[in-house]
Amino acid sequence: MTPAALLDDTRPVMVAPMAGGPSTAELVAAAAEAGAFAQLAGGYKSAEALASQIDEVRARGTERFGVNLFVPNLHPIADADYEGYAERIRDDLGGGPVPSKREDDDAWDAKVALLLQARVPLVSFTFGLPDRAVLAAFADAGIPSMQTVTSVDEAREAAASGVDSLVVQGAAAGGHSGIWAQGVLPADMPLLELVAAVRAATTLPIVAAGGVARPQQVRALLEAGADAVAIGTAALLADEAGTSATHRAALVDPAFERTTLTRAFTGRPARALVNGFVERHDAGAPSGYPALHHLTRAMRADAAAAGDASRLHLWAGEAWREARQAPIAEILDVLTPEP
Repeated sequence: MTPAALLDDTRPVMVAPMAGGPSTAELVAAAAEAGAFAQLAGGYKSAEALASQIDEVRARGTERFGVNLFVPNLHPIADADYEGYAERIRDDLGGGPVPSKREDDDAWDAKVALLLQARVPLVSFTFGLPDRAVLAAFADAGIPSMQTVTSVDEAREAAASGVDSLVVQGAAAGGHSGIWAQGVLPADMPLLELVAAVRAATTLPIVAAGGVARPQQVRALLEAGADAVAIGTAALLADEAGTSATHRAALVDPAFERTTLTRAFTGRPARALVNGFVERHDAGAPSGYPALHHLTRAMRADAAAAGDASRLHLWAGEAWREARQAPIAEILDVLTPEP
């Protein structure tokens, strides 16, 4: 299955991979049953847990799906900067000893080997561009690749590397930006303009993503040169999504008034609802991924379990208010423009 064939044979609206819980096997299978392509999120999982999810998707009769991996493009942080930030957020962390700095590759080699062995239908990458040897291994296995880019320059480099298709992600997207370089934010360019600029620079299939919540947006992006559009935040309230109860409640809570791109939770830019933790720490948050992700991980898990939205990473795109609770099939129906 080539990316072009996939985009031609499914709905023009896809479901993006969302790490940390929302992307369940049930969500992927339900989207497939509705005629849409969806992906599992390999980030933060062990290879064994990811293998179990792949098996579950296939057990549900789904053979058209993708798996997303975080490329180990680390944004390193100096020990002094790590310790200084840990001290500033100590009270939010619970006041105990500061965890030692941890910088890892999210079990990259094990997950690459798993996806090659499992012969998944498609693999996608974010946070950076894989080595050409990795891309060649997937190509040799007949597994098409999809690369997240946030600029024309990244798109050109990805196309030259041999990837098969692109996810063009705008700054309005919820959750982590896929931007490659450390210490910078994605350009504040409307997704429509970014897609048109990337389309002018490459002939690769394009999936547009970031802040999409209406069928009119989908139609405009397709007319601008996208071959499909991916939704993330719009699927967070889907019945089949694994979004935590605390996160779900925050997405419909009128007390939250805006989103922002912040490094406060993970050390990498990510768009979230502005809550107490962001208000206290965004301005002083250094770049440092995955070290800050590991630093705050236990705090965020405890906050989710306790219903404490003030210390949780409430990932949300700029159009979060238009997310609705419904089966994913119904959400896709609403967002798919009339032919």
